[in-house]
Amino acid sequence: MRRALALVALATTAMVSLAFVVPLLLVVHQIARERALGDAQRQANQAVSLLAATNDVKVIEDAISTIPAWNSDGLAIYLPDGQTPVIGTTRAKPTDIKTVRASEDKSITSDVDGGVVYLQPTKISTGQVAVIEVFVPSDALSRGVAGASAALLAVALGLVIGSVVVADRLAAKVVGATRNLAAVARAFGDGNLEARVEPSGPRELSEAGASFNTMADRVVATLDAERELAADLSHRLRTPLTALRLDAEALDDGVDAARIRDAVATLEREVDVIIQTARRPLSERGPEWCDLAEVVSERVEFWGALAEDEHRDCRLAGVGRRVPVSVSRTELVSCVDVLLGNVFRHTAPGVAFAVSVLVLRGPVAALVIEDAGTGIRHPRMAVRRGNSGGGSTGLGLDIVRKVAETAGGSIRIDTSPMGGARIRVDLAMLDPAVFRNMARGGGEPMPERDDSDRAWPDVPRGAGDYRPLHRAVGALRAIRKTRVNSRSDRP
Repeated sequence: MRRALALVALATTAMVSLAFVVPLLLVVHQIARERALGDAQRQANQAVSLLAATNDVKVIEDAISTIPAWNSDGLAIYLPDGQTPVIGTTRAKPTDIKTVRASEDKSITSDVDGGVVYLQPTKISTGQVAVIEVFVPSDALSRGVAGASAALLAVALGLVIGSVVVADRLAAKVVGATRNLAAVARAFGDGNLEARVEPSGPRELSEAGASFNTMADRVVATLDAERELAADLSHRLRTPLTALRLDAEALDDGVDAARIRDAVATLEREVDVIIQTARRPLSERGPEWCDLAEVVSERVEFWGALAEDEHRDCRLAGVGRRVPVSVSRTELVSCVDVLLGNVFRHTAPGVAFAVSVLVLRGPVAALVIEDAGTGIRHPRMAVRRGNSGGGSTGLGLDIVRKVAETAGGSIRIDTSPMGGARIRVDLAMLDPAVFRNMARGGGEPMPERDDSDRAWPDVPRGAGDYRPLHRAVGALRAIRKTRVNSRSDRP
């Protein structure tokens, strides 16, 4: 933008300068010529006064020696016929002399080699016509023109340079304010919710910066309100948990009672973790990335209870190492839940399915879910909103597609070797150098998973961290299982 504005100023000022400088240069040349010819005319008039006083050649020669043109061989006098024809050095053409003599009172100028001659007729005392010639050399015609032209060109160049500098300074303010606004908007979009614009530049850009700051404050306020709402909703779980804890404390001492109390205590701790996580400021949240293998393993375990109830065979592969992908944990959990939920929703009970995590070239990590059902009749239509068929809303696979595209990947649907549908979701891995090192087979391998603590040591838990909720669900399952066992042991 600065370059464009500078070029516009350069072109505009250059055209204006040329429009004034060219005519002024022509005027300077004309003034210099007229000045030189005027000087020649004055010297010719001096010779006219001498010829009017006498026609003696000797006297004329002595008198005209005081004229400057005579001393530079630039003055000549053509006397009438019958006398000495010429006094001085002549340069004019004979035809021009005859023309001037015939006119008797009209002077002319004529171009000759090395300059211009000024011819002026005059009547002497005898009543005859003599012609006075004054030679004006070329350097006299252009005397002072070079300096004046240089001054005009210097002024024009100064105007052009000055306009370009002024335009660049003005453009710098505009561009600087625009870049500042773009940089802050980019930082805000990348998760730095404290980024604000320092309003500067023209009034319009300053107002845009102030409007951006207002919008950012409202976004942060909205997100804070949502965090508090999530924390409040989680806080409401304390009431039924308190009742559950009181029931557990009312039980008789025994192994089952102790197990129930431990499960209730675990559930209370996990609810506290959920509330604390929800109320954590957004600026303290972790980066938008997670471990694909960890999420897939947790979600398969979560859905495993339902698979066991429906007598489905579930195979899990490729989760023995960490696979970091550039997508938030919340979105990845939603993606995996959609895919696994579709298996249970659109296949009959007892149909087997398989889930695997692959590391491909690129570096790309792939999540593959296969089943032994009837497959998807129109794969391309299935990933479009509202076109999935089968009585569903058509939102599930569309959500998966958007998550994959946001993470720099894609979704592919085809037929599984098991006979049903095969859905492959490609996601960009977080660190390309890690994949290149793995592909070459060099360096330290990625560490194996540790089921005792699935969290990455350097990954802070964000708002989308579902691990406390999963453990809470596990505690509820333990309580339910303990109650069932206690009822079955009763006489």
